[in-house]
Amino acid sequence: MTTSAPTQTATIQTAPTTEATARTATATQTATTARQTTGRVDFAKAAPKAFKALINLDAAAREGLDPALVELVQIRSSQLNHCAYCLHMHTTDAHEAGESKERIALVGVWEEAGEAGFYTEKEQAALALTEAVTLLPGGVPDEVYERAARHFEERELAQLIALIFTINSWNRIAVTTRKVPGRN
Repeated sequence: MTTSAPTQTATIQTAPTTEATARTATATQTATTARQTTGRVDFAKAAPKAFKALINLDAAAREGLDPALVELVQIRSSQLNHCAYCLHMHTTDAHEAGESKERIALVGVWEEAGEAGFYTEKEQAALALTEAVTLLPGGVPDEVYERAARHFEERELAQLIALIFTINSWNRIAVTTRKVPGRN
């Protein structure tokens, strides 16, 4: 993490409300063109209550979590789910928030990069939990859960789990509706 982390945190912590508002505005602006572009349903337009509920859940899930960690988790989940739309969004958000190019680029190999000092133990525990929850290869292994529980207080851990299932929901919506990175 860069030495300007306190500034990054202050900048990013205001993002949930701004980001949620921006996502709603973007979804509204692109409602008529999205279906024409992808041939798939425009989720925000066709299910506005569900869309708004997910935006609110997204904002609630972020509360109390380090904003830099939030972006790392969202990037990793988006990689695992092959969601180009969300991956583009969250790598851009992380970069704009001051996250280093190296840390953004290395999220996919966080274990190896963690050994080299790119990620804290807490970030590595969160990324391990992200992978386990996203892939669900038969449940979340006890050692993965316990590792996360050692680094996060109970409330933080619950928020992290909520964040992981929320980004997985966004990923699945974007993949299903063929959202185009940077376009809709």
